[in-house]
Amino acid sequence: MSWVDVVELDQLAVDRGVAAMIGDGHAVAVFRLSDDEVVAVDHVDPFTGVGVLARGIVGSVGDRAVVASPLHKQRFDLRTGDCLDDPDVSVRTWDVTIVDGMVRVADHRRHESAA
Repeated sequence: MSWVDVVELDQLAVDRGVAAMIGDGHAVAVFRLSDDEVVAVDHVDPFTGVGVLARGIVGSVGDRAVVASPLHKQRFDLRTGDCLDDPDVSVRTWDVTIVDGMVRVADHRRHESAA
């Protein structure tokens, strides 16, 4: 497995996302949550095909950290990729690690989308 440097952790604002291209040509959205966990999901909104999820609204539903698409507001669980508004749709999640303050995303998918 190889890793792609995405952003310095101290440059990643809490509850905000950044978009990055990783080794296999996929755009990912990387988020730093309020508990300092860093997660990554596909950047492309599966409902519209547009790369916007890094600009989505981060929040929670119960104990689930979610991002709402800025276009039509469908919510995606940031840890599993599941869509809370349509159980037949999900986004892929990606392994993330932090090394010497650098957020790195694996160049392979952790969780395949069901769609």
